[in-house]
Amino acid sequence: MKLSLRFALLSACAFAPVLFAALPPPAASAEAAKPLVVGAPAPGASLTDPEGAPVELAAALAGKPTVLVFYRGSWCPYCNHQLAALGELEPQLLALGYQILAISPDRAEGLKKMAGKNHLTYRLLSDRGMVASSAYGVAFRLTSETEKAYQAHGIELTPVPGGEGCWLPVPAVFIVGRNGVIQFVFSDPDYKVRLTTDALLAAAQVGAK
Repeated sequence: MKLSLRFALLSACAFAPVLFAALPPPAASAEAAKPLVVGAPAPGASLTDPEGAPVELAAALAGKPTVLVFYRGSWCPYCNHQLAALGELEPQLLALGYQILAISPDRAEGLKKMAGKNHLTYRLLSDRGMVASSAYGVAFRLTSETEKAYQAHGIELTPVPGGEGCWLPVPAVFIVGRNGVIQFVFSDPDYKVRLTTDALLAAAQVGAK
């Protein structure tokens, strides 16, 4: 599938992270998802950490440039590879002043599994209700065929609240500036296509100037 890359960097007016009043419906497919664009204020959301404690995304983003990653779950080998590579890159990102937050629909035990097997030290957060994924425009509804295939492999999926079917996030990387504004976006509806660490580091270096 053709790589779909949304990349931009800018200096923008300050905006505080905002919380969407209502969840938009999930996109009909990964291809139909519309991630937030550069220049948009980074939304907040209520998440939980690996111990089940509440975490407000707006507070976590406040005043610190952030590499914000959405991934499908600890069961996804492409996500494991991406997050492990991100862990290796973490010292360079920290030196530039960034923090890393990685969000998935995983329950607490899934977060712990992902962190443990990949030796991750950055924060993993659970978006079980897909609130953050919806707010950032990466939530999409699975086809019934895909849903059945995943469930046949023992993968626990997240039901769409008040609706039929299940949903997932399109894997995505956002860089959020200290001012709460999105400075960089990468997403691709093909879950096998992930942002390289070289490209991420280059974007982070530009954003840190």
